[in-house]
Amino acid sequence: MNTMTLALILFVIMYVLLLIFSEKRWIIALAAALLYIVLGILPIGQVFGSINWNVLMMLTGTMAIVELFIQSRMPLRMAEGLLKITPNVKWAIVALSLFSGLISAFVDNVATVLMVAPVGLAVARKIRTNPVPVIISIAVSSNLQGAATLVGDTTSILLAGHLNMSFNDFLWYQGRPGIIFAVEAGALLTVPVLLWLFRKEKASVAASEKTAVSDYMPTVLLLGTIVLLIVASQFPEKPDLTNGLICCGLAVIGIVYELLRGKNPGLLKSVAQAIDYKTLLLLTGLFLVIAGLTHVGVIDMIAQAFVKVGGQSVFLMFALIVGVSVLLSAFVDNIPYVATMLPVVSGISTLMGIPPYLFSFGLLIGATLGGNITPIGASANIAGIGILQKEGYTVSTKDFIRIGIPFTLIAALSGAAVIWLVWA
Repeated sequence: MNTMTLALILFVIMYVLLLIFSEKRWIIALAAALLYIVLGILPIGQVFGSINWNVLMMLTGTMAIVELFIQSRMPLRMAEGLLKITPNVKWAIVALSLFSGLISAFVDNVATVLMVAPVGLAVARKIRTNPVPVIISIAVSSNLQGAATLVGDTTSILLAGHLNMSFNDFLWYQGRPGIIFAVEAGALLTVPVLLWLFRKEKASVAASEKTAVSDYMPTVLLLGTIVLLIVASQFPEKPDLTNGLICCGLAVIGIVYELLRGKNPGLLKSVAQAIDYKTLLLLTGLFLVIAGLTHVGVIDMIAQAFVKVGGQSVFLMFALIVGVSVLLSAFVDNIPYVATMLPVVSGISTLMGIPPYLFSFGLLIGATLGGNITPIGASANIAGIGILQKEGYTVSTKDFIRIGIPFTLIAALSGAAVIWLVWA
């Protein structure tokens, strides 16, 4: 058995186990990563560099800031404000999802989930409904809108670097509407999907009391995180760990400030408990496994396969790129996939005598939205499930795909249609 086949078999086994044993996902991912290293699928010299330390640092810092935000009781205040403008539960969920999407257009999807999820949990508690579908809706919405701007998602940054696109190019590019219009078309069409999924949630909502908030520093830190991440995105030559350092730095500032206030003696313990170490370890394992798949050529092999299938039909090739990207990103992290496929789709475009924009934008739409099909298809989904598990809720694969599949299909199809109409 060659190394490529072995890597693929181990990946399939890992994925099946991740779906079956949801409570042990971090152990399964780390065990698979260890096997990849021991068997030489991932060279030991590449282990450290294969881990996205920036994402892990950003997660850790944001988790700490969000815990301070929760303790300030501001999420409850925001929940009360949201309840005042929504007639019932289903519209409250839609409003939260759109709110999550709006933020994720400018902030990393994982950070968005960590910021908005406390509000979702607060709303669910107030209206006494199951928070699982609420948080899942927030996660899949953040994944969708992350592709709208240069700063919203790592895959957007990869696309911008490959095509030398600026922040404004996502709005208007080469004299035509940019990719943001395709993403927003998909986002708008997911509203009816959410309304249908939650059609039975007709209970009225009401905010009968007003939560008092005396400490606004965590809110300032949260807003500061958003602003600094946006500002940092304007500097293409910034250090790789910039976003992680911003989040961790602001978290330290918040912790020191609260300790100096002296009004919460159990602060350090609560912040330490708020950091979801299992999610961090799960992501670490997945980073290593995907790096191993990339190293032995599994992803590249799949990418080359449909080059032979598509032939000279532009529409067929576009459909293949979008469709295969949706399917693969449901199982494979979209960052290495997009990084691998960008030069491939550019090469296809050259061979077919067309500009690279059509296939490249189709790739981004498919790869970004594909992660919404499964619980482990995107880091934001993993973060959202981690939050629910930390609160004592069990999230089954069925719970997730009930929302993820229809959401993905309508958003991907509508987004791809806009890209085709504008760029074909």
